[in-house]
Amino acid sequence: MGVLSALAILAILIVVHEAGHFFAATWQGIRVSGFSIGFGPVLLERQRRGVQFALRAIPLGGFVAFPDDDEDSAIPADDPDLLRNRPLSQRALVIAAGVLANLLLAWAVLVAQGALVGVPAGFSASPGVVVAAVQPGQPAAAAGLLAGDRILSLGGVEVAGGQAAVANLVADIKAAPSRSLALVAARGDQRLSLSLTPDNNNGIGRIGAQLQPNGSEAFRPARGPLEVIGQANRVFVQLTRRTVDGFVALVTRFRETAPQMSGPVKIVEMGASLAKSGGGSLFLFTALISINLAVINALPLPLLDGGQFLLLLIEGLRGRPLPQRLQLVFMQSGFLLLVGLSAVLIVKDTSQLSVVQQLLGR
Repeated sequence: MGVLSALAILAILIVVHEAGHFFAATWQGIRVSGFSIGFGPVLLERQRRGVQFALRAIPLGGFVAFPDDDEDSAIPADDPDLLRNRPLSQRALVIAAGVLANLLLAWAVLVAQGALVGVPAGFSASPGVVVAAVQPGQPAAAAGLLAGDRILSLGGVEVAGGQAAVANLVADIKAAPSRSLALVAARGDQRLSLSLTPDNNNGIGRIGAQLQPNGSEAFRPARGPLEVIGQANRVFVQLTRRTVDGFVALVTRFRETAPQMSGPVKIVEMGASLAKSGGGSLFLFTALISINLAVINALPLPLLDGGQFLLLLIEGLRGRPLPQRLQLVFMQSGFLLLVGLSAVLIVKDTSQLSVVQQLLGR
């Protein structure tokens, strides 16, 4: 059920994103020819008012199609309701609407969390530190740690609970480059004795793992609508800032941050885990992924909304569109980049699944 919940959330986020484009176009009277979830061959379809609504075989996104893209369209090229014949401002709204829809959804989900679950009332900490993620090929993975493990002691010293325990554990790891440390971890009902040797990174120990406190967030009923909205606004700003900072770090410190990139498999695994924990975790997961989807689509890369917006900006500066040949090369290069990156991330994330690593005897 957890996996199904995570898949359902991803599907809803994609539908909302594409619905933003769709309604921004139809609201302005712009012709739309298709609304698809997924890519590739059509599995299910329905025609309504001249629009093909379709579910396709490759579930890696979706798209809204316009008659402008169909060379065999019977609609005259000078039809004023074609997207390409509308003013730049109207086309810009259609392109930006997907990103805006995901941001609005994230904020609405956070408001719903405050109204249904409550507002945070403190963290209930338990002993140990949870391993949230493990980078392949790094010391944590070599020691046998998996995402979801709970570190109970390091170097014979028991690990306490809370955020302070995470900070102390990180400090101990940093202070022990190239030193073998005895580590005890819990994996379900199992108790594991492992040997962890942090890498030496300019005198600082690193293990290639993401750590978080062990415990759960406590919630209380909100005192009123203003508190719900205020809390939603604060969390929305925090999540957006962290997401943008993450992408900036990916560009400026690519070698360090690239191994932390995750694809759809990892996202589904994370969502499934949060779905089991219940409470406000699934709301936060939905908001975070929706914001990530918005930021990713805003990047000025081919095939993404940001890439389309970049072409529109160039058209506005030049007074005319780029030649079709250049636009085609731009889009085709983006297709190869995104498909290749998706394939790499899917293989990487699948290989890190605990069930796969257990089958491989790691």
